[in-house]
Order: sequence, then structure tokens, then C-alpha cells
Amino acid sequence: MGQERECRMQYRGREFKGKAYLETDFLLFRGDERLKLPFKEMTTVHAGDGLLRLEFGGAEVSFDLGTAAAKWADKILHPPSRLDKLGVKPGASVALVGEFDADFVDELRAAQATVVAGSGSASLLFLAANGQRDLARIPKLAERLMPGSALWVVYPKGNPEVREIEVIQASRGAGLKDTKVAAFSSTRTALRFSPPAR
Repeated sequence: MGQERECRMQYRGREFKGKAYLETDFLLFRGDERLKLPFKEMTTVHAGDGLLRLEFGGAEVSFDLGTAAAKWADKILHPPSRLDKLGVKPGASVALVGEFDADFVDELRAAQATVVAGSGSASLLFLAANGQRDLARIPKLAERLMPGSALWVVYPKGNPEVREIEVIQASRGAGLKDTKVAAFSSTRTALRFSPPAR
């Protein structure tokens, strides 16, 4: 989500000045005090009178966000799904290259996306990159991209064989531009690349 706001935080009987950041699955406060709150650890989320009140692990914290408090509460309570983050809309055509978990394929079908087999054209291509051999496939995949389409390279976190810099270099070498990063799962990251505008 990447929203941020200067605010005051009330925590453990004290008030702190700083900046709050609303990310995809956590809220971060940086200032006189630093606090990171994953959504999954929040037991209560409430907005009222310009305050966002959260409970987690038996503690309470509030952020003076003004008119943004209700919007932030809604985003915390209804975070985007994986397919939302990846830009997969109903009716999208999706090609999968490499091995993907069955649950991802099930999500695509449940979202009424069309999973294209083989080398058919698709608006979104997903490459499961587990090693240098997989990255070597990017130039061929780049040739399949049409204006408005994108290639997502999905690779393991913390794998020295496939690091972010190598994914970016391989994709830029194929003439693509990196446009977005998203958490694909607890163990994998996804980087989106698009063909240059013509």
C-alpha cells in the first residue's frame, strides 16, 4: 500500500512524534520510538475521532491520523489478496512457466482468470525462477509480451543462487523495465517487469 503520515502515537502511557507507514501487511511507526505491527498480530482495530486504535499482544496503541484513521482501519481489516497485489483481474489471461503450487493455480481459477498452457499469448506471464537456468528463459519470455502485459519473476527469498540483483539484470538485459515488487508467499518474492512503451 505504501501510505505514510506524520502523526502522534500514544503507547505505554507516553506520546511520541513521528511518521506512520501503512504497508501491505504491517504498520510501522518511526520517530522518538519505533514500532512495527504485523496485521496478523492485531486483535482489535478501531477508528474514531481521528484516532486509529490497535490492540496486540495485550498492549494498546493509538495513532492520531485525523481523516485517514478510518481509511487505514479499513485497509488493515481488508488487506489486498495476493492476486490483487499481482494485478490479476477476473478474465485475465495468465501463463505459468515453471512449477507453481496448486493453491496459486486454484486462486487463479477462483478469480476467473484463464490459465494459458504452453507458449500461448497472455496478459500476465509468471516465471518460477529457482536458478540461473530459469533466468536464462527471460529473453524468450520477453518476446511474448505485448503492450500492457507484464512478466512476473517469482523467486525464493534468501537463495544465493537467485538474488534480486540477478533477476533485475536478466530482465533489463532482455529490454524490460522493473515496475513493481510484491510478496508472493512467506518464502517467495515476485518482481514485475514490463516492455518499454512504444
